[in-house]
Amino acid sequence: MEVKAKVRFIRMSPRKIRLVVDLIRGLPVLQAQTQLQFTNKAAALPVRKLLESAMANAEHNFNLKTESLFIKKISVDGGPIVHRWRPRAFGRAGAIRKRTSHINLILDEIATKSVQPAPVAKPIKSKAPKAPATKTAKPKAASTKKASTKTDK
Repeated sequence: MEVKAKVRFIRMSPRKIRLVVDLIRGLPVLQAQTQLQFTNKAAALPVRKLLESAMANAEHNFNLKTESLFIKKISVDGGPIVHRWRPRAFGRAGAIRKRTSHINLILDEIATKSVQPAPVAKPIKSKAPKAPATKTAKPKAASTKKASTKTDK
């Protein structure tokens, strides 16, 4: 069961948020929550709030346990950019772009498979007798190395 949550119009650059999001992608939610708690980035707070919101949605709406959830997909997209202008020298103006972000999060349950051992196949006994294996001994070739002799000079 997939649980979706999103937050829009965060007044932070998508590039900065992606640094934090890449840390938790694919982790179980409890481990991701701990990772975000100790991450020293401003973007960790809105991402953590979004994760906690998705966990609450899973518990309340779908009766899922938070221990069995992991982050299936999380993406950060750019939102609208607010343009401001700053006066520069010689009557020019410099652009200031105030970026916003949208974060989409999808949680999913960890599949718990009941592993059953595969049945052991019994070897098939053939009724035809096997031919006896014969070894043919190959004659060893004589060594062509000459014995080294030391001569005193």
